[in-house]
Amino acid sequence: MLLIGVDYHPSFQQVAFSDRETGECDELRLNHSDGEAERFYRDLKSRGISVRVGMEATGYSRWFERLLAELGFELWIGDPAEIKAKRVKKQKYDREDARLLLRLMRENNFPQIWVPSAENRDLRQLLWHRHRLVQMRTRIMGQLQALAMNENKCWKKKLWSERGRAEFEKLPLGFWAGRRRQELLELLDRMNPKIEELTAAVEQEANKRPDALRLMTHPGVGPLTALAYVLIIGTPARFSRGKQIGAYVGIIPREDSSGGKQRLGHISKQGSSLLRFLLVEAAQAAARSHPEWRRRYIRLAMRRHKSIAKVAMGRRLAVQLYWMWRNGCEYSQSVKCGSYVGQLGSGHGVK
Repeated sequence: MLLIGVDYHPSFQQVAFSDRETGECDELRLNHSDGEAERFYRDLKSRGISVRVGMEATGYSRWFERLLAELGFELWIGDPAEIKAKRVKKQKYDREDARLLLRLMRENNFPQIWVPSAENRDLRQLLWHRHRLVQMRTRIMGQLQALAMNENKCWKKKLWSERGRAEFEKLPLGFWAGRRRQELLELLDRMNPKIEELTAAVEQEANKRPDALRLMTHPGVGPLTALAYVLIIGTPARFSRGKQIGAYVGIIPREDSSGGKQRLGHISKQGSSLLRFLLVEAAQAAARSHPEWRRRYIRLAMRRHKSIAKVAMGRRLAVQLYWMWRNGCEYSQSVKCGSYVGQLGSGHGVK
């Protein structure tokens, strides 16, 4: 078998490879634009060589992953943070990175990570596309509100009513301000149907998945949050306990403690920013609609700060959704039984 460590870049890749049978080793720099990298791997396939490729998790590599899958080559994707921790030399350059990946593969010390399926990744594009369009719409609506406020019209939500928009369009503005108002309104009119179409697609995909439907029984959790949670987490079997979910999503504080003194900072913000945003938004919706969640939120806000309380409730929601998914129960059942259902000897459960 031929082991290949790949230091991947968008325009090229530096490879270090070693043949387990013959012991042959070599290094190459392969360009992407002229097809040099693709020819190299197809030549290995034509020669009937079994290949295992190891690379760090990185962006802009979908075409490369599809190529290896088409050729039937095994691909290992590693955790960049763990790979960095295994670097002994204080030297970092492309050839050394490729050698490090090859060495970890030869020593069976390569930190593999879970890789979602092609269907999973494609559905994530649906979520990101809708999220970005909603952000663009929010910016457009903010600009229109600014135009109205400059004319002493603080209508807020009334601006988006039929009557408010009619009055807004009649406001006398200068030439360029009027053109800006017209074009922004046209953009808004074109964007709303697209967002509604994508929202319907998200609801349809969520309804196909029993796990997402189960998570939607939780207060504040709709199709968007449930689908994003199922796609990004993948499977609850990846995590042994709920605390790991908070670390994976990046809603736990950084820690730099030493000498018995604990120092906590801002949240780590590791993991998916989209899921982190949706969890915090869903937790706020739950606090508005559910008495128990509202009580917890108010208590945290009084002790600390509203922004800290929002993130803390988002972390609590992430953990509770994990236990609902892992135990296969809806929200009402999870409240009655708790996270430790079935563990009768536990000090945290029912004895």
